[in-house]
Amino acid sequence: MTQDDGWRLFRGDRTPREVDFPQAPPWRQFAGADAAGHRVRHRPYLIGRTEADVVSAALHLRRPLLVTGHPGTGKSSLAHAVAHELRLGPVLQWPVNSRSVLKDALYGYDAIGRLRETHLRREHDATEPDIGTFVRLGPLGTALVPRARPRVLLVDELDKGDVDLPNDLLTVFEEGEFEIPELSRLPEAQSEVEVLTHDPEGGRVTVTRGLVRCREFPVVVITSNGERDFPPAFLRRCVRLNLPDPDEERLRDIVAAHLGDGALSNVDDLLYAFLNRRAPGELATDQLLNAVFLRKGGVNLNAEGLLDAVLHRLGGTV
Repeated sequence: MTQDDGWRLFRGDRTPREVDFPQAPPWRQFAGADAAGHRVRHRPYLIGRTEADVVSAALHLRRPLLVTGHPGTGKSSLAHAVAHELRLGPVLQWPVNSRSVLKDALYGYDAIGRLRETHLRREHDATEPDIGTFVRLGPLGTALVPRARPRVLLVDELDKGDVDLPNDLLTVFEEGEFEIPELSRLPEAQSEVEVLTHDPEGGRVTVTRGLVRCREFPVVVITSNGERDFPPAFLRRCVRLNLPDPDEERLRDIVAAHLGDGALSNVDDLLYAFLNRRAPGELATDQLLNAVFLRKGGVNLNAEGLLDAVLHRLGGTV
């Protein structure tokens, strides 16, 4: 084995061996928990003054922030950066897809589970289960729970959802409240019900008369890849922010923030290869970080096809 082969953990020679796994990239490590016990990850984030001012404007106006930009420009990471810097707790995430509906983001009710549990307890002459055990607030519903300080809600890739979904969000974004009919129909003696939340660490909150109404409007970050247009009424209620593709200077700053200043030595060829290959929307910044991290770990990126595998196009057929 040559010295250059030392980075090859898998060799494809069908020979079993034990290997010492190298340390993962910082952005693929879980750093444990913060002072409040929330699970955290290493997420250094760089943003220009102009873009940061737009975020501040959305915070002052209590309006959702609609973030656009090419893949890899940091749209989703912005929500985590805001939550970290303002100490607003872990981000509540709603990844939108073609099957997403507003109700799922607000709450879920396991009627079948409640019916089954009620039947079993009646058979054993036990107390019937509390309905709150079968109600769980979704990410949007949890974000609207009244608190002294707002939570951060990430609505990721809204443009992948149904065409009516943005309009469905309008009332909730305007009123800051929603009703859970299964709880509002309960008798007065059961006006207060403890329900589960979408918090990563779990927990329960009390819902009164089936109404969830925020005290402080949550910090809502909505991302879009620009795959389709949104209704004017929806856009009017958002503050728009477009994140530009980072230039060479910003790319160097990003590499240093993630991997240290020492990572900038002997990577000019990778940086220029990235810039030469990059077309709008076809390469993401984390691909450059991956290449630099591998170079630092002694990986021979000149090996046939390896650089192409790391700096592959994001668009087109695979």
